[in-house]
Amino acid sequence: MVKPFIPQLVYIEPRALDYPLGQALKKKFEKMNIEIRETTSHNQVRNLPGNNDFQKYRIAKSTLVVGVRKTLDFSSSKPSAEYALPLATGCMGHCHYCYLQTTMGSKPYIRTYVNVDEILERAALYMKEREPEKTRFEAACTSDIVGIDHLTHSLKKAIEFFGERDLGELRFVTKFAHVDHLLDAKHNGRTRFRFSLNDEYVIKFFEAGTSSLLDRIEAAKKVADAGYPLGFIIAPIYIHDGWQDGYRQLFETLHDFFPKPINEPITFELIQHRFTKPAKRVIEKNYPKSKLVMDEEARRYKWGRYGIGKYVYKKDDEELLQETLEGYIHTYFPDARLEYFT
Repeated sequence: MVKPFIPQLVYIEPRALDYPLGQALKKKFEKMNIEIRETTSHNQVRNLPGNNDFQKYRIAKSTLVVGVRKTLDFSSSKPSAEYALPLATGCMGHCHYCYLQTTMGSKPYIRTYVNVDEILERAALYMKEREPEKTRFEAACTSDIVGIDHLTHSLKKAIEFFGERDLGELRFVTKFAHVDHLLDAKHNGRTRFRFSLNDEYVIKFFEAGTSSLLDRIEAAKKVADAGYPLGFIIAPIYIHDGWQDGYRQLFETLHDFFPKPINEPITFELIQHRFTKPAKRVIEKNYPKSKLVMDEEARRYKWGRYGIGKYVYKKDDEELLQETLEGYIHTYFPDARLEYFT
């Protein structure tokens, strides 16, 4: 089992120590004998150790920066939520295909924000503006928040915050199985806990540093038993030799753990593999020996929002992917809700 994340190096903004969580994290890391450095801003961490870009990238992925989230305007999130909930940025996983490779750019270190009360107060204002409609918040747009929450408990606080509010819903997704501290949270069914899953080939070759498939599914079972609404994101759906068998085995394994419908229908979100030209350059730099195939000739170019295009599978391949995965869902989880395929 992948051990819970422990940073090798910690940076703290001086302002973070004005908050109880900042002080508590400083004491925690001092007790753990982790080196602590000061930084003027979580956006300006300089002089990370390492002799070259390759080393610096890997050290950054094991570095935690404790800061204050100054901009409290929330961005609009993905189709599954109205707003992002900015509790953290960055991830300790080494998923070769991840879009954070480019969105994080030169700042691949992990950031956690200690002004959680202020962030949640802003969420309450957004909910007020949209009354009487419900407002959904996504807490994992720029991070795998579960991966660090055993250290901060910021997510647990957010879960209980939304548990007390009729017009707010929280959701997030993770590739980590370290969920035990979240099982007793008073969520009142208002947080959908989602796990990102893939077949064994993709996890083995492209998802280094994350929990195994079985560990994730076992954690999902714990979460469902704790009464959380549960969802799975199958992403990125990736064509490789034997992919149809690989994904069928994934659904068979999942069905072994969830042979009967649970109280709240399980949701599935399906996302095919895609990449941009800038992402391809960054991935090839950070993971030069990756087996990830990004052949532009074998893909079709799809214009996205904001004028940024990406390479997705050609129509015939895309239709086969969708038909195959949706078929598995219909066979193994006929009571589930398919949110989308993209």
